[in-house]
Amino acid sequence: MILLVSGDEIDVLSEQFGRYEHEYDVVPATSAADATNLLSSAVAEGRPVALIVTDSVLPDQSVLYALHDWRALVPTSRRVVVIPIARFAEDTVTLRPSLQKGKFDTYLVLPQGQRDEEFHYAITELLSDWGATVAVSEIDSIRIITPEASPMALAVRDFLDRTGFPHRTYPPDSPQGREALALLDNASTPTYPLVHLTSRPFADRPIIAPTSVRELSALMYGRPSDIELDGVVDLAVVGAGPAGLAAAVYGASEGLSTVVLESDVIGGQAGTSSMIRNYLGFPRGISGMRLGQRARTQAIRFGARFFTGWPVESLQPGKDGAPHVLVTSGGEVRARAVLVASGVAYRRLGVAPLEELVGAGVNYGAAMTAAREMEDRDVYVVGGGNSAGQAAVHLARFARSVTVLIRGKDLTATMSAYLIDEIEWNPRITVRVATEIIDGGPDDSGQLGWLQLCDVRTRVEERVTAAGLFLLIGAAPHCEWLGDEVLRDEHGFVLTGRDVPTDRWFDELPPENLATSVPGIFAAGDIRSGSMKRVAAASGEGASAISLVHGYLEGLPADGR
Repeated sequence: MILLVSGDEIDVLSEQFGRYEHEYDVVPATSAADATNLLSSAVAEGRPVALIVTDSVLPDQSVLYALHDWRALVPTSRRVVVIPIARFAEDTVTLRPSLQKGKFDTYLVLPQGQRDEEFHYAITELLSDWGATVAVSEIDSIRIITPEASPMALAVRDFLDRTGFPHRTYPPDSPQGREALALLDNASTPTYPLVHLTSRPFADRPIIAPTSVRELSALMYGRPSDIELDGVVDLAVVGAGPAGLAAAVYGASEGLSTVVLESDVIGGQAGTSSMIRNYLGFPRGISGMRLGQRARTQAIRFGARFFTGWPVESLQPGKDGAPHVLVTSGGEVRARAVLVASGVAYRRLGVAPLEELVGAGVNYGAAMTAAREMEDRDVYVVGGGNSAGQAAVHLARFARSVTVLIRGKDLTATMSAYLIDEIEWNPRITVRVATEIIDGGPDDSGQLGWLQLCDVRTRVEERVTAAGLFLLIGAAPHCEWLGDEVLRDEHGFVLTGRDVPTDRWFDELPPENLATSVPGIFAAGDIRSGSMKRVAAASGEGASAISLVHGYLEGLPADGR
């Protein structure tokens, strides 16, 4: 359903939304009360509500009070306020504080005529976001066959969500399940989950039983040894988070032969974010998945090549201008320059009973796929950074309650103000300070059932019921593969510029700002010691590194190029 609400402008809205009627049920309402009744009926009937579009002035109720009621009824729907041009200057002043607190998604000028594509661009963005994070896919070019939720099945679903592949899950006794099972060797006992690739490119291997996400990724994207790299490339980027993607775009666009190696999924840790609202140029926000996929497409347009699912196992630095060698289990990549942008992972909680439940209610990272499983359940998020805040806001669309646990006294030192405002306003989210988790365990079904919390000041303990735990606690660097020549700080982050010890400087000069202790090897993003852990900062560093790569390549001897 798309619900349109207005007293005076319902005809204009109905005409504008005529283009959506082929694929959505566009329903008009002329008052807040009518809209509430329609939404209540939709909830009772199990009909999904994708979007609510409301006039800024309603005949029977303040639009802000109405939005509050509607959010309580359908928290997963997107909410838009449209303002007639005559009231725009006045109403935006009134509505802006509520927009900042996340009470609705955006406000737009009511279209004044036909083909207001700026208006519809915003609408389709919101519908796309809803479809990617809430709706069950109508397309099943990839089918997951599994009798029950399992850590591997969840990992496959999360991978497909983050890569943007449309998919659906079916039990083995469904028609889709029986079709997949018929493709197996009758003598073999199926190992679940099965992944049935129904589209033509995978006709030679239509069904697999993956034991890791990497296996599925390699099947879809290939392995380093599968593509001829013409010997030595100019730039190899390790990691396809914001820093690596920016480097790929700028490097390839400036004529460098560029290869990107990603161990997991395009987008890195940022790719797990349900919505990044403070990234320049996206006033309505953008999901980490979309940001990553758009950047990948942009880089490919300029000639960059991507290989996912193959972590770099070791780096063999070149001597005296010789190429560096990146070793993976799928092949080697030889490059004149290397940018280390492999990012960070969330630190482990270290509570053994909960580590055993990873994938069974316990998740490291935002795990957008798992969020859908949390409907009407009590969920806990551990962490005080922006990633934790974004995860809490997204989970609150589904869960009955979301409790954010932090060890500190408040969120102000670690989280952006816009997220703090959203969390404070959202009645489903509670922040519990000075608290840590010391134990936990499963319920009768083997899924997470309870947590033992402890006040770090008084050591008073409390056992709580919990169906979901999302851990976003600090950063652990991904760089064991670098070896000893690329120096790191005491926490394992790569040293660059003046942070490199003076005995590794060249001609008594420090390396360039993003250069490491090894000539021709650079670092950008969260992996770099002293970096700002923000998407925009990582993107800026990735782009800035390309000018340093150019300078290094120009200094190589002719036979080194």
